[in-house]
Amino acid sequence: MLQAIALFFTLSALAVPAQAQVFRCEKDGNTVFADQPCGEDAESVELRDNRIGGSFNQNLPTQEAADPEEQAKEPEPEEEAGTCRFINSTDLRRYLVREQVVRGMTREHVRRAFGNPPETYTSPQEVWIYQTRYYGALYELTYVYFRDGCVERVEYRKP
Repeated sequence: MLQAIALFFTLSALAVPAQAQVFRCEKDGNTVFADQPCGEDAESVELRDNRIGGSFNQNLPTQEAADPEEQAKEPEPEEEAGTCRFINSTDLRRYLVREQVVRGMTREHVRRAFGNPPETYTSPQEVWIYQTRYYGALYELTYVYFRDGCVERVEYRKP
């Protein structure tokens, strides 16, 4: 029975591009799905489009048009103070696994990628300095500059 339902859902998903309609009914205590009404209690089932492709915003609600007068009064800053740039979870995990630090990360993200900083300076700007050593010799210095708790830039320098 479960295999039949799984097969039906698979076939239904493949039929979505053809805009097939699916109905759900109760027969003899079991739930039945069909492509046409299968009883008096037939209920139409909405199937979401699951095709690969499209754009990221295709399922978002439409935005209301902003009032032009209101936009002219207050231009919005590019980034608010105290908030870091959004990095989606997949990219963030990739950066942390590769031990990379990029603009917009928080202090905690930097600690997870590089560990605790051996050197820190707070004036005139907060800077964390990391050392990269190969075979015991100092190879590279990494400077991580913060502004409002977020990475502003990362510089790699030879000692």
